[in-house]
Amino acid sequence: MIDILNLSKSFDTADGTVPVLRGISLSVGPGETLALTGESGSGKSTLLHLMAGLDDADSGQIIFEGQDLLAMSDAERAAVRRRRIGLVFQQFNLVPSLTVAQNLALQARLAGNHDTAHVARMTDRLGLSGLENRYPEQLSGGQQQRVAIGRTLANGPRLVLADEPTGSLDEQTGDAVIALLHELVADSGAALVLVTHSHRLAAGFSRRAHLRHGQLETL
Repeated sequence: MIDILNLSKSFDTADGTVPVLRGISLSVGPGETLALTGESGSGKSTLLHLMAGLDDADSGQIIFEGQDLLAMSDAERAAVRRRRIGLVFQQFNLVPSLTVAQNLALQARLAGNHDTAHVARMTDRLGLSGLENRYPEQLSGGQQQRVAIGRTLANGPRLVLADEPTGSLDEQTGDAVIALLHELVADSGAALVLVTHSHRLAAGFSRRAHLRHGQLETL
């Protein structure tokens, strides 16, 4: 599915160059779930953004389904994200002027594979039946994150990347959201990589890895 080979990334600051990732190597196969943990500033989100093709590395390769994301143009990586990689963030990033149904359909429309029946089924699976015509501001935080997850999965991505998706939710709501994410990803056969500060949430994943000083430790 995705193979990360000797990946390094640093950032320039007023105090000089700061290395964040130091020769990371990692593989995630179809259907696997991986939780990435680490202290703040350890590079978890940086690694996830690189896996999504949202940033460039200093060196290394990210081979996704046989293609090196780092060798692609920005336009080529954007096309991969539209069709094969799903992203879920702490901030829900819903379009405020679109209803629940319209937000759910957005990603699939961009990918050119919108299916009205699939959106209806997804709405039911998300526990949002009867809320299709509401706008994001009329939903709770947990409901908004459910819409965000449904939107991400609507176009059938092969890899789902989630960056602290429960960070703005209370524990009970967050647990329910993670359970739903596990269920939907398992049904689709996609791989799931989730960044979290919570070792409790990470324990529910098939694999765990910890970032420390820019290097990975398998747990």
